[in-house]
Amino acid sequence: MRFNALALVASAIVLGACGGGGEAGNTDTAAASGAATPAAGGATGTVAAVPATGTTHEVKMIMDGNSYRFEPANITVKTGDAIRFTTTSGMPHNFGFDPANIPDDVEPQLRANMPPGSVDLESPYQNAAGESHVLSLGGIKAGKYDMHCTPHLALGMKGVITVQ
Repeated sequence: MRFNALALVASAIVLGACGGGGEAGNTDTAAASGAATPAAGGATGTVAAVPATGTTHEVKMIMDGNSYRFEPANITVKTGDAIRFTTTSGMPHNFGFDPANIPDDVEPQLRANMPPGSVDLESPYQNAAGESHVLSLGGIKAGKYDMHCTPHLALGMKGVITVQ
């Protein structure tokens, strides 16, 4: 099952990279507005996205020399807040979560709150400076959630979202 999910993610990445030609843009409105998105995998049935009702925090995705990082790498927010992940340099970037490290009672809601085009708790790639995606933390219980950038994971691009 885990292999199938990884194969699906790899296929989506390859197809997304080959799509080309599109305009860079923001896909933050659906996740922040609470547009219903079915939960993928893990749970039976679907879970509707919960819109952000609090503050929208900014996390930049940066390449500086040979250093790839989230800025800030560790962020504390409240349930109901949102995080806008914006690419500034070193594309492509995305943000994601390892499903094995997300509690079973959080995973369906986190999946539903991911931006459109996300697969297996991985946001779509951002291929241009200024492009952003928003993650709503509506309905996400308090806890610490490790995040990463898939293309730069091996280079240490990781962080932690602490929800209070």
